[in-house]
Amino acid sequence: MSVRGERLRLATRGSALARRQAGMVKDRLTERRTSVELVEVETTGDQIRDELIHQLGTTGAFVRSLDRKVLDEELEGAVHSMKDMPTDQPDELVVAGIPERGPANDVLVTPRGVSLAELPSGATVGTSSLRRGAQLLAERPDLEIEPLRGNVDTRVRKLLAPSLRREHQRRVEAAESGEEDSEEFDRTPEEWFDDLAEIECQALEREGGTEYDAICLAEAGLDRSGLLSQLQVQHLQPERFVPAPAQGAIAVTALDGELAEGIHDILDHPPTRIETTVERTVLGELGGGCVAPVGIHARLQGEVVATTCRVLARGGDEEVGASRDLPVSDHAEAAVALARDLADRGATELIDRARREKPDDAKRA
Repeated sequence: MSVRGERLRLATRGSALARRQAGMVKDRLTERRTSVELVEVETTGDQIRDELIHQLGTTGAFVRSLDRKVLDEELEGAVHSMKDMPTDQPDELVVAGIPERGPANDVLVTPRGVSLAELPSGATVGTSSLRRGAQLLAERPDLEIEPLRGNVDTRVRKLLAPSLRREHQRRVEAAESGEEDSEEFDRTPEEWFDDLAEIECQALEREGGTEYDAICLAEAGLDRSGLLSQLQVQHLQPERFVPAPAQGAIAVTALDGELAEGIHDILDHPPTRIETTVERTVLGELGGGCVAPVGIHARLQGEVVATTCRVLARGGDEEVGASRDLPVSDHAEAAVALARDLADRGATELIDRARREKPDDAKRA
């Protein structure tokens, strides 16, 4: 079925990143003469602002409220960050379209472009993800992992604010004492401020909170938020810092039927669907969700899907991992077999332990 000439109302979260991702979907559909209206929906995850994602008590905290609008036939579809989607979906709901995925990897962001290896001992790294925290600790057990919640731009402002405030104060004091003409201060405080990126100007207005030496988050979110070019980042290689299943991918859900088929015909990118199917199948078999440190990354390479998995203890001191080339011809079945092998080698025990742990337990590990 063609959706040309149809009028689609698509649910989206109200964050800047969610609206931008939904806008990307809208642009693709409108190119094919489909009228699209984006409808903002507040989710459970948006309402509980003072808890980290793994403490919300359910996988899909940012998803189910949107899909409920579709199931109740109030809206025709919903746009999601696919990594937030639970692997168990209602039978009548399908992932109608998955556009080509953006970068799947994580990045480390620091105020001055320091790499993970260069961070001082005991450095404070902010992340909202158990997976990122565990993988960082596996690489650098001396780090202090601290909670970091908020939209992408909020997280970046939290990182940049303390060092920018100190630099601003230093320049103001130098100007007041007549030292601003020295070689160290080649610009007035006003000239220095005018040269800041927009996100830095916003950060300078922020006060208080934890001081982070670095933060870790998804490259795709930074890129789609228009912030990547404004920051100094280290790209963490997905073979070692294994991303969350379906990270970087956008999904559009709809009721099973002709409308979903029409959305599929316009939006779906077959390689991305294969890769995310492998990743989410392994996750579904293991049952990790967002309550345990699980990284799964699949890359379509010719006739195989090169797949890397890492399941860790929250403290990063134990893990079960595997790298396999799965045949494209039966990638879903091969993903099930891979998950069962990981389970047999202790992955489910790590996941069950992570699920039972309180947030502070991992910090003591």
